[in-house]
Amino acid sequence: MASDLDAVAGPSAATRVVGVMGHPVAHSLSPRLHNAAFAALGVDWVSVGFPVPPGRAADALAGARTLGIAGLSVTMPHKEDVAAAVDACTATAARLGAVNCVVDVDGRWEGDNTDGAGLLAALVRRHGFDPAGTRCLVVGAGGAARAVVAALGDAGVDEVVVANRTRARAEAAAALAGPAGHAGEADPAGCDLVVNATPAGMGDVAGAPSGWPVDPARLTPGQLVVDLVYHPPETPWLAAAASRGCRTANGLGMLVHQAARQIERWTGAEAPVAAMWAAVDPSDASGTSV
Repeated sequence: MASDLDAVAGPSAATRVVGVMGHPVAHSLSPRLHNAAFAALGVDWVSVGFPVPPGRAADALAGARTLGIAGLSVTMPHKEDVAAAVDACTATAARLGAVNCVVDVDGRWEGDNTDGAGLLAALVRRHGFDPAGTRCLVVGAGGAARAVVAALGDAGVDEVVVANRTRARAEAAAALAGPAGHAGEADPAGCDLVVNATPAGMGDVAGAPSGWPVDPARLTPGQLVVDLVYHPPETPWLAAAASRGCRTANGLGMLVHQAARQIERWTGAEAPVAAMWAAVDPSDASGTSV
């Protein structure tokens, strides 16, 4: 006869643990995405949130190693500090100087960055967008922008223009795309893809016309316009772009697909992307939404 303990569902002492470290971290959707993937894969893994104060990333990594944590997702404000604290970085993470995924590779912490690849995978899945040979505009020069610029350069774009208030930061970000990248103005003329990688529009604050990442009046029908913000799901800028006949996508797709790549790095299994989409967007369990 099975004991009462046998009937208890949930993590056990044998469960492999991963988590997202950040500050703050309670709002993060990453554990929901990871746990949906683990359930779909039928593996005894669990993902939780680890609140880590600024400046304590190296201490957190040391503690995670001691505790046998299997991997970490990394969010603000720790991506650069983690890149400096891991045992090694992938080529992508080293180029960006930022890590969003830590993997235990034979007892050594390896830092990776799945953000840029996540966005491109999301755009392929929903819009069939192939960056090769395209012209792109990225507004912003922070960590997310740098990841996107590097991924676009690797994907073979003809040109990626980086627009930022600080010219030096724009130039540094553009350099990640190699010869295809350069700093410039937020002019979408002739662009196939326009990406807002700034926080403009985050939350419930509607931007005034002077605050648009790109003036919507300069957008043209058929352009693919992406806002990496996903709260709210449709920012005022995306709504304005849609009214101009643009195809639009928010940042939820990037979140889902970068997490899918983390799952693959940790487990070695193909990520169940549809199940992960269903966890954050039940209306689109097919995974075809960005």
